[in-house]
Amino acid sequence: MRVIGWYAHSHGAGHRQRLVAVSRYLRTPVTAFGSAAAPAGFSGEWVELARDDDGPVDRASATADGALHWAPLHHAGLQDRHAALAGWIARARPRLFVTDVSVEVTALARLCGVPVVVFAMLGNRDDTAHRLGRSLATALVAPWPAPRDRPGGGPRAEPGAQVVHVGAFSRFDGRPLAPEASRPGTVLVLFGSGGRDVSDADFRAARAATPGWTWEYRVPGSAEDAGGGEDVWPSLQRAEVVVVHGGHNAVAEVAAARRPAVVIAQDRPFEEQRRRVELLRGEGMVALDSWPAAPEWPGLLDRARAAGAGPWERWAPGDGAQRAAAFLDAAAGEGR
Repeated sequence: MRVIGWYAHSHGAGHRQRLVAVSRYLRTPVTAFGSAAAPAGFSGEWVELARDDDGPVDRASATADGALHWAPLHHAGLQDRHAALAGWIARARPRLFVTDVSVEVTALARLCGVPVVVFAMLGNRDDTAHRLGRSLATALVAPWPAPRDRPGGGPRAEPGAQVVHVGAFSRFDGRPLAPEASRPGTVLVLFGSGGRDVSDADFRAARAATPGWTWEYRVPGSAEDAGGGEDVWPSLQRAEVVVVHGGHNAVAEVAAARRPAVVIAQDRPFEEQRRRVELLRGEGMVALDSWPAAPEWPGLLDRARAAGAGPWERWAPGDGAQRAAAFLDAAAGEGR
């Protein structure tokens, strides 16, 4: 039986959410691997791997002098997880392995003789380890549209690999929109759990500078947060403008809701979010490299309101997960 292996990195929720979104449309069965519990909504086989960052860790050896990103010497968890992956490959004989994302797992699968497709990430990723991962991949799936006028805005494929731009997608794709739910003058602040550069005082200052707007906060760990256990979708539908960090999944969720937005990059490795806001500016979005001073907020919200939701149509066309699934099925030889 044809099968696809899939590694989903456990940092944040984004990598696992992509697995859920794409696997819903795959015709080829998937066995997925990760260091956390199986994500909600994933119906395939899930293998929870040993952690490779707990207990005593020889961090000085972890990068092999820059050749890798994380492979500390003599770490039992690392050895156990790689043995589990290689053992499954030997038993299941997968037609394809997807990594989202790990240079080390990409290398392991390719060394086991399995073609690998890597989910691309934005940012300045020309270090030796990232180049190794790209050089071993048969293809890179980029979950954003091809840049309009600057090829350098996307991942650089090494010789032999193709880049497949499928557009952004999220868990909310396909949900019915409710334009009547929008409340004029409402701002939703949407930040995730992966850390933030913005303080609660910054949030309060922005609110104080815009007396004509009502602000709602969905910011885990913030004193301003009003989310509780509620699904964020109703909050997105209520907002006239969304203020969102520049992470892939958060941006894709706002795009799915087709809400005008102010997108603000946070400091992340490899300048990933700043590269995303650069591309979004090219699409006509209000997108900033850092949190602005309080007096700028009235003008920014007016600009976002004027830009509207139109720029999201190209960024997230609504069928990105289906496009990714169709490509992976074809790469796995489904139907042949």
